[in-house]
Amino acid sequence: MEKRITTPLTEETLRSLKAGENLVIDGVIYTGRDAAHKRLVETMDKGEPLPVDFTGQIIYYVGPCPAKPGHPIGSAGPTTSGRMDSYTPAMLNVGLKGMIGKGNRSAQVVEAIKEYGAVYLLAIGGAGALLAKCVKKAEVVAYEELGPEAIFRLEVENFPVVVGVDTEGNDIYVEGRKAYAR
Repeated sequence: MEKRITTPLTEETLRSLKAGENLVIDGVIYTGRDAAHKRLVETMDKGEPLPVDFTGQIIYYVGPCPAKPGHPIGSAGPTTSGRMDSYTPAMLNVGLKGMIGKGNRSAQVVEAIKEYGAVYLLAIGGAGALLAKCVKKAEVVAYEELGPEAIFRLEVENFPVVVGVDTEGNDIYVEGRKAYAR
């Protein structure tokens, strides 16, 4: 059975999520990949305001394809999350509470997830066309010059994910290996 969550994420919702649990997301999520994360952290390092208030929000590691006429977005599959690991603690420090991507995260990121009470969510790689159908509206909100790596604000319905790392640091990549080692 899947659980339905809405954004922005509350502390109560975050604490209720468990590694391995299937979810669907309704609400707003933001996009961001390597180039956007680099700019965001550079902006923080300068002490300047961020272009988006990430408090309680989810960021999806995706660089969407251009939209076909009549569609809000093109194919929108997840990218490898490890490429954002060096930026993740800083993003969590400014209030980000969820990340969507694919692949495992470093031990340092799992510790930061625990420290900040956040979650890491997994989207299915290779299913970008299907995931795009869950996007009802898409608009660039920062770094438009980065093209698909700009920060988009997406309004989503029934966006499917799996909890990869929960607020307690339970990690399905670690737990899955243990289960199959028996």
